[in-house]
Amino acid sequence: MVTTVSSALTNARPLTPWRAILGFGLVSLAADMVYEGARSITGPLLAALGASALVVGLVTGAGEAAALLFRLVSGPLADRTARYWALTIAGYGLTAVCVPLLALAPALGGAGLAVAAALIVAERIGKAIRSPAKSALLAEAAGAVGRGRGFAVHKALDQVGAFAGPLLVAALVTASAGVIWPALAALAVPGAAAMVLLVWISRRFPAPVPKAASGAVDGGRLPRRFHWFAASAAAATGGLVTFGLISYHASLTGRLPVALVPVLYAGAMAAGALAALVSGHLYDRWGARVLYALPVLAAATPALALSGSTAAIVAGTLLWGAAVGVQDSTVKALVADLVAAPRRATAYGVFAAVQGVAALVGGGLAGALYEQSPALLALVLGGAQITSAILLTVTLRMR
Repeated sequence: MVTTVSSALTNARPLTPWRAILGFGLVSLAADMVYEGARSITGPLLAALGASALVVGLVTGAGEAAALLFRLVSGPLADRTARYWALTIAGYGLTAVCVPLLALAPALGGAGLAVAAALIVAERIGKAIRSPAKSALLAEAAGAVGRGRGFAVHKALDQVGAFAGPLLVAALVTASAGVIWPALAALAVPGAAAMVLLVWISRRFPAPVPKAASGAVDGGRLPRRFHWFAASAAAATGGLVTFGLISYHASLTGRLPVALVPVLYAGAMAAGALAALVSGHLYDRWGARVLYALPVLAAATPALALSGSTAAIVAGTLLWGAAVGVQDSTVKALVADLVAAPRRATAYGVFAAVQGVAALVGGGLAGALYEQSPALLALVLGGAQITSAILLTVTLRMR
């Protein structure tokens, strides 16, 4: 019986590029419901387990750092071994397992906080393991239909999950009178769905050609244009105010009730999905110059989102979501066009690490400047976006 099932999977008809893209998108939708749903409640969960604000900051900060910097290892590993699917499945598996296990933390007494912290960081490591390999697989599929549209459709579905996950968690926490663990346990369902679909796709869509077969040379350098574009993206990322600061400002000024902050975040995710679809379509028609929209969106965000008007804060947050949507979809399409297939996972790993460092520096700078003057903050971040646009121009003019 097992042999029959295995044979059927092996001989299954290969997926067309669009079906593969839609499959990846549905996997991301389900997985985003899991980890974005968990991230929306991580702070209150850790607080309920006895964590201080410092511990919450350290745990979540360590998780995000791991999610980006570990890609410097997982990206080259994917290209060197050509085990794109194994790394993708392993990374998603960590997310599917670690998040529901957080539901057990409140029952572990004094050990609950340490276990929850370890699971949160492990889930982010799972993100680092899978992301470069998955992006390389997605770039392979999107190359046949237009990388702008391919990455855009994937990101739009991804954002649906990022929208639905926090709302599902909020509804379940409300239904259970403020108890968090049932909502985390329920996230095992979309996690299992993501894994089943992922294994199904892996049987029907081939990985990129290994280096040896393609004639690529081990240790080959990434193209110079890639490095210039990474610098441009780093300036854009460092100059993009974070949602954490936006929500802090909205709560501090009393312009938005705390209960509505997740709803505002969900709206930003919806704006990101729309922006990804539009920018991806235009990328395939107009080329990489459509990415000039990213520094424009990012530069306009702090002036609105950190103002004293509720309407402006909402508008600025939607612009922030749109910038994130472009950053996580169409930007990746250009990376795929700048780097040959045998080095793409490596490129995505380096690119994410550069963005991670920029986000860390930019976030600290934004927090410090906010305490001094929101107007000065908007001016400095605007300068970062001008730098990003200049570096993008250099990239596009290079041959």
